[in-house]
Amino acid sequence: MTVASIIAIIIFVVMFILVITEKIEKHITTLCCGGLALIVVFGICLRDFEAIWNTINLEAMIQPEFWRSAGESESGGIDWATILFLAGMMIMVEGMARVGFFRWLCMLIAKLVKYKTVPIFIAFMTISFVLSMFIASITVILFLAFITVELSKLLKFKPVPMILAEIFCANLGGSATMCGDPPNIIIGTQLGYTFNDFIMNTGVIAVISFVFTVAYFYIIMRKDLKTTVSVEDFADLPAPSSAITDKPGFIISAIIFIASVILLITHGTTHLTVAAIGVIVAVVTLITSGKHILEVLKGVDYKTLLFFVGLFVVVSSLEQTGVLKIIAEFIQSISGGNVFLMVCIIIWMSGFASAFIDNIPFAATMVPVIKALAVTTGINIDVMAWSLAMGTDIGGSATPIGASANVVGTSAAAKAGHPIGWGVYCKKMVPPTIIVLLVTTVYICAVYL
Repeated sequence: MTVASIIAIIIFVVMFILVITEKIEKHITTLCCGGLALIVVFGICLRDFEAIWNTINLEAMIQPEFWRSAGESESGGIDWATILFLAGMMIMVEGMARVGFFRWLCMLIAKLVKYKTVPIFIAFMTISFVLSMFIASITVILFLAFITVELSKLLKFKPVPMILAEIFCANLGGSATMCGDPPNIIIGTQLGYTFNDFIMNTGVIAVISFVFTVAYFYIIMRKDLKTTVSVEDFADLPAPSSAITDKPGFIISAIIFIASVILLITHGTTHLTVAAIGVIVAVVTLITSGKHILEVLKGVDYKTLLFFVGLFVVVSSLEQTGVLKIIAEFIQSISGGNVFLMVCIIIWMSGFASAFIDNIPFAATMVPVIKALAVTTGINIDVMAWSLAMGTDIGGSATPIGASANVVGTSAAAKAGHPIGWGVYCKKMVPPTIIVLLVTTVYICAVYL
């Protein structure tokens, strides 16, 4: 291990500790640590200014394939596609909030279930799971977290338990399809799997796991969902339609939302990248907002966007100094050719690593490893591919920084006045992560081995 690798690890650990303790705002922490990585790791240790430029990755945005491509870009450094897509979705969400879309929706849902929180809880978990199979989990959580906060104000219950359950189900749903989660896209494109391949393999595991997930969250969180009001208190509530503040704007926002869903589902056919979709949605929302443009822009969560920028830089330092490759080689060396041990190591090591580092570069690093393992050991690569997919997709649920949906969901809760600390998050989310990894291990060993 080189000096650059050691320093990259130290910077990551320091960043990790500061984010956990929350003594400094997390976006400031990641930006400072990212700047330190650029200067010390790339500049002083490696003396590789090309690596600095590649990490900043601004050049990616002027490439045609950044906006329209038949495949997913695997360039390192700052993932501007994710940043632009997230920003575009945030702008769309703010535009919909301005016209009362979410307020209308939450009042409608509350009325349909007769203001009972448990049916809402289960319904939102199901919606999060299903939508995340086809739409980026970031988008799903942006909508559901906002609606959940609005419902919690109306029904007087704690929104944090419901938001946590939605986050977990979004990550679980994303594991079911090739387009549901970025690691799946990498695994699918590099190993030649189709959408149906994922549905028939990781999709089955995800559905089985979802049953256990719903049971878990219901058991541990049902007390927190108790409302302090009764049905009679809502007898005089106005109709849901009264929440709409701008009817023309409401119709336009609904059309924009439906169009964004169609674009995301069909982007494999249109070849529009998520960056292009995010920019299109943002531009159309701002144009149709008229004199309310500044109001919409003001509501965007810029701190979360900056958090991702810094985090991508720090993770890139781990990737480019070979730390992620060392982790992957370690898995190969300790398995010793034992197929059961190898599957367990891939699932659990991938799950553990993805809880703390971005699962995208980790998945990209592991794909060549499982290719080599398939050649040298004769083990069916499909078994290792599904193990890797589930491990990286689900492991990220365990910590607030393990997956993009986690960051977005916790940020939305904090913005609404309900901050979720590391202690609370991990206490609720680590157990279901372990449960799903256990289900995955048992299923793969029973069905494929």
